[in-house]
Amino acid sequence: MEKTLYVTDLDGTLLNKNDRINQISIDIINDFVEKGMLFTYATARSLVSASVVTEGLSTKIPVIAYNGVFIFQPETGKILSQERFCKEEMNYVADVLSRHNISPLVYAYIQGIEKVSWIPEWENDGSKRYLGLRKGDRRLRSVGNQEELYQGEIFYFTCIGEKDELQPIYDIFSIDERYRCTIQQELYRPEYFCEIMPAGATKAHAIEKLKKIWNCDKVISFGDPVNDIPMFEISDESYAVENAVEELKAVATGIIDSNENDGVAKWLKEQVWI
Repeated sequence: MEKTLYVTDLDGTLLNKNDRINQISIDIINDFVEKGMLFTYATARSLVSASVVTEGLSTKIPVIAYNGVFIFQPETGKILSQERFCKEEMNYVADVLSRHNISPLVYAYIQGIEKVSWIPEWENDGSKRYLGLRKGDRRLRSVGNQEELYQGEIFYFTCIGEKDELQPIYDIFSIDERYRCTIQQELYRPEYFCEIMPAGATKAHAIEKLKKIWNCDKVISFGDPVNDIPMFEISDESYAVENAVEELKAVATGIIDSNENDGVAKWLKEQVWI
């Protein structure tokens, strides 16, 4: 019997509009996991943020966070795989953002502790909302200047703002082979997110690592945004939820019900026998 790894995106795919998983989905997935299904998620979120929105979901295998920068063991937070910038790459990002008057959220390990640093003076409506939703998060670290902003072992940059101001940043880093850069509009919101990662940080790359770790024969994936196309391309089967972008639907094996209507869980219940 083939050993299958099932991987789902979170926002817009498994999560509903309230950034939670419907209870019916939790019940169905947990039942399959208890019976031995290898089910996990690959998300742009941090492990901290993902753990909040997936509360109640039993994930017994490693999870992929920060768009593939890390593979974590969720119960312990142990890092099983990681991608980071070298100092030269980090300095170049800082220089480009400074020249374009962009002040990012900077994700780094500082003295072995994960921190998200930002300069409050440069906050805009989008970043204020993002930070406001994370009040009490121990990773948050406000700083007073750029020297403090870029401290530590940096692995991720998030720039929040209007598309016109972020597009030049994307145009620079998307063609630089040292980096991976994405730009997309926040779900259900007007602001855009431009995220800059090490070149090796992709969901697809992390899934291939996880497939090898768990000695799986095939991968079945679920998603909704255009950024999930590489994940779909390396999967043996891939399913786009009904609310997915048309570009993703075009490369999917099939279309399933929407995130609001428990599309992933319903597909598993109808198609999987353990």
